[in-house]
Amino acid sequence: MNRNKQFIIRVYGLVINKNHELLVSDEFELGMKITKFPGGGLEFGEGLTECLKREFREECQQQEITNIRHYYTTDFYQQALFYKNAQLISVYYLVDLKGPVNFKISKEAFDFEIGGKQTQSFRWVKIKDLKEDDITFAIDKFVVKKLKLEFDA
Repeated sequence: MNRNKQFIIRVYGLVINKNHELLVSDEFELGMKITKFPGGGLEFGEGLTECLKREFREECQQQEITNIRHYYTTDFYQQALFYKNAQLISVYYLVDLKGPVNFKISKEAFDFEIGGKQTQSFRWVKIKDLKEDDITFAIDKFVVKKLKLEFDA
């Protein structure tokens, strides 16, 4: 067994509003623009839904989430993009925002100054208008395809 290999586990929340719009996060990380779903990395000793709740509190101005339902877990091999010798496993949950929205919703992508203090913004995108190429990461693109099949029907 090669001990130099590892798993990276990411947990994401899919927030869909009554207008069939999906919440996306635009970020500037590691020198690149990224569009993904709210969420992030699982920390050692943390459960999956605990991680998701923490990520929403951290990224979304203490926003609480509720009605957490498993949606999809990666079921194919995906090399982690930013880690050598690591396999990425992503877990997606459908979630609802609890109470009023605590964070700013932008109308345009990357609604922040590159190099500024804030390097993340959020926006709603109609699922029917969302293209796989609008999202950065391969597994997220797969999830967009899956969502479009369900919501375009």
